[in-house]
Amino acid sequence: MTVATPAPADLRTLRRARIAIAVAVVAIAFAAIFFRRTAPTPPLVAAGLRLVLAALLFAPFAARHLRTLSPAIWRDAALGGLCYALHFGAWVTSLALTTVAASVTLVTATPLLLAIVAFATKRDRPTPRQLLAIPVALVGTAMLGGSDAFSSDALLGDALAFVGAIAMAGYLLLVRRHGEQLPVLAFATIACGTGGVVLLGTAASLGLPLVPPTAEATLFVVLATLLPQLVGHTALTWALRHVPPTTIGLATVAEPVGATLLAWLWLHEVPSALALAGCAVTLASVLLAFRRTSA
Repeated sequence: MTVATPAPADLRTLRRARIAIAVAVVAIAFAAIFFRRTAPTPPLVAAGLRLVLAALLFAPFAARHLRTLSPAIWRDAALGGLCYALHFGAWVTSLALTTVAASVTLVTATPLLLAIVAFATKRDRPTPRQLLAIPVALVGTAMLGGSDAFSSDALLGDALAFVGAIAMAGYLLLVRRHGEQLPVLAFATIACGTGGVVLLGTAASLGLPLVPPTAEATLFVVLATLLPQLVGHTALTWALRHVPPTTIGLATVAEPVGATLLAWLWLHEVPSALALAGCAVTLASVLLAFRRTSA
């Protein structure tokens, strides 16, 4: 059987997508650290402000496209915003209950969910190499999550992080629906705005103050907006125009490696031997998936 060779233009696009994914993973690795430093800002407020600020920054560049969006994109962008609200609301709350290593690993446990959806819908099915990488990633995830097994607060944090993973899988699938025709900045503006309003509205209904209590907390809310959101999530959204969600999901499981090292160096949160081993296994799964896969 003859295997078709991708055209040069396709190869260039694939290369750019891989670069975008790599940049995104580095950028989002800082998210947990920045959110931890927003304390004592309530998690729902910190996450909501991040999304609202991102929407405001995106809006001037997206204005032209917003006027011409189809109803389907408006609908999916709004649904994506609800996914964002659930993702960030659950995950940022989990950071106050469990370790950075466990929280970030569980919140990036999307490849299995995406692979299940791909098999059910018969679209964007994982490659054989990715099918080998997914169980390896799950072993790494279990090792990191298992390091908190004897703490009830940590178990709740782990559960919330996994809820965040489910919500992110939903967001990635909504983006993928529109392929290369997706206007990335317009979609991101609506999704971030919707998610931010939902989170801040929820916080207000709970009587939480909507302004960070210190200048340092405000600074880290801004940093969480600029690097993980504007750079990281925008790069992932763009890459989804060209590669399947499972590929994105497998790449993002490398995030905990960076986040754990940053937490060790910055927050002095020393990882356990089990957590370090989990990071190594997780990173091995990413290398396995991307060593020779073509998307």
